[in-house]
Amino acid sequence: MSSSLDKLKALTSRLEEKLEQKEKLSKSNVAPKEKIIKPTTLPKEKKKTSIDNDNNRVREENIERVKTLYQQLKIFEKSPDFNTIFNYKAMNLSGIGLKEEDFGEVREGKYIQIIAITYEPDKNGKKKAKNISLGYFGKAETLQDILKNEIIEFVLRWRYEKAFQNVEHYKDLIARVEVPRSTLF
Repeated sequence: MSSSLDKLKALTSRLEEKLEQKEKLSKSNVAPKEKIIKPTTLPKEKKKTSIDNDNNRVREENIERVKTLYQQLKIFEKSPDFNTIFNYKAMNLSGIGLKEEDFGEVREGKYIQIIAITYEPDKNGKKKAKNISLGYFGKAETLQDILKNEIIEFVLRWRYEKAFQNVEHYKDLIARVEVPRSTLF
């Protein structure tokens, strides 16, 4: 969290410096130098389109693999409509480590489950986290490596798609903001 905050502060600082430079230029009535586009450099719109196309291709491949794993792991038994699995706020594993220091390690004596997390109001109307088991795979000691890898892959690919959806949401919100023509970007 603090590294994100540090990055945000650094970005804010750079933006403020750019704004100050821009104000100084406009006050001195000196026209800023025009940017020369080298033939090897694509214009911003073409770069953006190329990146968007790459992202769309990666996203399509990812979602196809999520669908395949959804079937193989029998997630449809707990969540029959594939598209509703992305309504969950988060997804996690119990019994298998996903952190950097214990990635893929099976915790002996634990049960392996894919856990979806949603937030629902309690009797007082306060939102509470609710865990929903989307798949139960038995005790850690009996888990085969192929199945373990598919379980991990499903959760990571689900998170990847969820990240794409969040980026799309923020792109839509930013597009709704009226940006003055004299912006830095």
